[in-house]
Amino acid sequence: MHMAPGLMSKERRTCRITYMNKKSLSLTPILAMLLFLSFLIFILLFLGILSLPITSDGFPKAYDLTSFVRGGRRNTREILRSKNDRGEQWMEVLSWEPRAFIYHNFLSSKECDYLISIGAPRMKKSTVIDTKTGGSTASKVRTSSGMFMKRGVNEVIRDIEERTADFTHIPVEHGEGLQILHYEVGQKYEPHYDYFEDEFNTKKHGGQRIATLLMYLSDVEEGGETVFPRAKGNVSYPPWEDESVERGKKGLAVKPKKGDALLFWSLKPDATKDLSSLHGGCPVIKGNKWSSTKWMHVGEFP
Repeated sequence: MHMAPGLMSKERRTCRITYMNKKSLSLTPILAMLLFLSFLIFILLFLGILSLPITSDGFPKAYDLTSFVRGGRRNTREILRSKNDRGEQWMEVLSWEPRAFIYHNFLSSKECDYLISIGAPRMKKSTVIDTKTGGSTASKVRTSSGMFMKRGVNEVIRDIEERTADFTHIPVEHGEGLQILHYEVGQKYEPHYDYFEDEFNTKKHGGQRIATLLMYLSDVEEGGETVFPRAKGNVSYPPWEDESVERGKKGLAVKPKKGDALLFWSLKPDATKDLSSLHGGCPVIKGNKWSSTKWMHVGEFP
């Protein structure tokens, strides 16, 4: 028995439509699930419970902290609002050789405590740059502990980085991730330069370091000053006599104050190395010293 061409075509179309309807019905739950998951991820991102990972190639190795949750979005907003409670903010010129400035109350007390809470459980022995290889190595000249985080890891960090860019006029993209440092009694950092002496780092990772922002996250009962032995111009030093701060009397000594930020330039305006930017951290005599360092480069840091 032969079926007419018109009827056969009509039957095939009917079967195809039926099949497509069945296929569509089977895909509906999957599409609904995908939409629900997308909506859920959006809500988690909005609430600050989930963060997108940072994929930049940091140097040295940095924590991305994407899993770090401290009280969720509400706590983050509270910390962000705290910058309005920093009290009076003003800039003080410390020296023109090197160019060094203090931004008083750069961070709020809550921002300082927040950075310490991130760094405290992740402390490792601090290292220095090996001038021969360009890599990191342990050294007796630096006895603190520290950790690095990737740039722009969350709202609080991004806000601090944008504030730094506004203060220094150096783009956020030219800065390394924040480094959190902890100095216990007796720990120090001998005088050194922040600019690179090796060709490896000078040619890579954004080129030469141009400036440093040192943020003090805590007060120190005694000791822990940042000293510039070769500084000229405006000079201050601790009033007491002690071998640990004696070298500060030859130049400039800055006493840590919670919330203050010390900006100094490693390169001169003509991009040559500033030998007067030699600096160090005096041993802590009593108490603890917490700080956060932001190094900035001539070019964009990856």
